[in-house]
Amino acid sequence: MLGMLTCALSSLSAASFAAPEQINIGYQKANIFALLKYRGTLEETLKKEGIAVRWVEFPAGPQMLEGLNVGSIDLAATGDAPPAFAQAAKADLVYLGHSPTNPKTEAIVVPAASAIHSVKDLKGKRVALNKGSDVNYLLIAALEEAGLTYKDITPVYLPPADARAAFQKGAVDAWVIWDPYLAEVEASTGARQVRNAEGLVPHYTFYLASRKFADGEPETAKKVLDELGTLSNWANEHQDEAAAILAHSTGLNKSVWRTTLTRLPYGAERMSDSVFAQQQTLADAFTRVKLLPVKVDVRSATWSADKK
Repeated sequence: MLGMLTCALSSLSAASFAAPEQINIGYQKANIFALLKYRGTLEETLKKEGIAVRWVEFPAGPQMLEGLNVGSIDLAATGDAPPAFAQAAKADLVYLGHSPTNPKTEAIVVPAASAIHSVKDLKGKRVALNKGSDVNYLLIAALEEAGLTYKDITPVYLPPADARAAFQKGAVDAWVIWDPYLAEVEASTGARQVRNAEGLVPHYTFYLASRKFADGEPETAKKVLDELGTLSNWANEHQDEAAAILAHSTGLNKSVWRTTLTRLPYGAERMSDSVFAQQQTLADAFTRVKLLPVKVDVRSATWSADKK
């Protein structure tokens, strides 16, 4: 009887640490996981271990992180702001890694003939942006750099498609937006940059996981990061091919993606103290302007594999 119990416990232990049969990855049509999906290399790697990959599309980062929180996906990639908002909402996520900084991929733009030529000129103006997004952080930082506050402008919170329409018909004075939408509006309307994120905010893509998945399947999580690193090297060296894939994924012109990729370095690095500190600065900025209702401790989302 004791032997049977020991055998059962051994089987249970083995099952507990076995690789998952499937991982569920959230993606958006324009982010690095979309490129990984279309390339198919992750499936090839994980298939050798009997692990299937299920891709789940989301319209934006906040919805994707809600999916992470409720367990419908295991992994996601978003910009800097969504994880801070998810942490404020008590989502149990961890930071697996990050991309290189890419501050040229987001900017405050105005129509070509606009009288606005500096951030100071935005005082009293209507500025379109996606609330709680990376560009929301850019706007906060740019206003403070110019000696203004968030109360000095009228934010008009719109998703990119609606903001694009409002910008083109003159319903707003400026638009804060990221690539590839930034590259598209510059190419099609001659929109002019007033300020991008260079020298102001770093702008990362973060690779995130549910804590349950990251701590329960650390080796599989590391393999995904390794694949993102390999994919990044390929994409950085084959921008024309990557642009073609992303154009097909998003429906945007390939030339728009070529422009985007010249200012979007891909990469996958593990988290560091300096990156956590920069992310804490972002979270504190959102708390300061009362877009986040509570103070967020970014480091509480440290992956156990990174704890010293």
